[in-house]
Amino acid sequence: MGNTMAAQETKSESAGAPALRMRLARRIAGERASMAELIERLIRIPTENPPGVRYHDCAALLASALEALGFASRTIEIPAPDPSSEKRYAVVAEYGTGARVVCFHGHYDVVPASVEGQFEPRWQGDALFGRGSSDMKSGLVAMLYAVKALRDEGTLLDGRIRLLFVPDEETGGVRGSGHLAADGWLARDVIAMFLPEPTSGVVWHANRGAITMQVTVKGRPAHVSLQHQGVNAFEQAIRVVERLQRLRAEVAQRRTALALKPDEARPSILLIGGQVAAGTNFNVVPAECRFTIDRRINPEEDLDEERRRLDELFDAARRDGIDVTAELLQEGRSSLTPADTPAAQALAAAVEQVTGRTAAFELCPGLLEIRFYAAQGVPAFAYGPGILAVSHGPKEFVRMDRVVECAAIYALMAASLLAPEPALPR
Repeated sequence: MGNTMAAQETKSESAGAPALRMRLARRIAGERASMAELIERLIRIPTENPPGVRYHDCAALLASALEALGFASRTIEIPAPDPSSEKRYAVVAEYGTGARVVCFHGHYDVVPASVEGQFEPRWQGDALFGRGSSDMKSGLVAMLYAVKALRDEGTLLDGRIRLLFVPDEETGGVRGSGHLAADGWLARDVIAMFLPEPTSGVVWHANRGAITMQVTVKGRPAHVSLQHQGVNAFEQAIRVVERLQRLRAEVAQRRTALALKPDEARPSILLIGGQVAAGTNFNVVPAECRFTIDRRINPEEDLDEERRRLDELFDAARRDGIDVTAELLQEGRSSLTPADTPAAQALAAAVEQVTGRTAAFELCPGLLEIRFYAAQGVPAFAYGPGILAVSHGPKEFVRMDRVVECAAIYALMAASLLAPEPALPR
């Protein structure tokens, strides 16, 4: 009976008893300066994507940081997309033993800087500014120090925690998480996956799908004085855009039933002309016009059906004599993990215990790497210290208090999901 009682107490403590929460929080708070220093070092490596640079340097820093903290790591080399590009690298480390795995998964690439000096971190009170501070190098550090706190506290775990750092998320993940998923790497033994994206204080348990294309319309060049000899590619592109505008009006009538703020963000999306280019000079009939379209699909919609509708639209334009092609730049499926799963409830409980606030579950308005896990039946969620609204902007920042807070949430949540089962009475 004594062994049974002890096991039950261990289960309770691992599941997030106040004593464990306080001890983990104290340990992580004591690492605040080291966490801030590592975030600064990561920001200083300009892992801009596109095109995807300094990946080797950043992967080496992550591997070095893991080693310095006492974690063995492995670096996975991913082939370069073409001979002129850099190779891609993923870094993985694990802590604990057992069959079950809780995976913390994050990307280290960032969108290109929008102002000079964004890769030189600077402080303003508690706020750390710099490209990648919010999205999502601070999140990488939070998940690393969460595992360190569990190890240093000696928390009993029935299973392993996997730390996975990946490249290329900002361009769709095909050469990062997509490559690892195709190799059967991602969901191996995983019972839950967590992604430290800048979620602005909410939990993203679902994401929109995406179909991104570059549309090219061809014409025939001629001098403006002899325009009758040419075919104006820009005017031909307008005919294609008119068809796309009719489709956009139709899909905008579809609204997701999932929680999403503000309410104006609920409709399904077709963005036309995010990028546009045409012609060579003002006095030449343009021989080519290029523009992008970005179709963002709610989880209630079917990606294959929406892709078919776009293909049919371009086929119809070609039958009308328009020389148009559409190159696929990005494609990703939507995903949804119900908020009542054990993993979701463990995260919600940890958020409430650490912050005192009830966790709100919402649809991410964009594409997320949770989809790679959800597609294989793994409950997957995003929750991180950053703020979405500033993440790709010129004043990107993260508050250090939130980084420390999120690390405590991650540690408590993992302890709950991997808590040993109580021994059965004999």
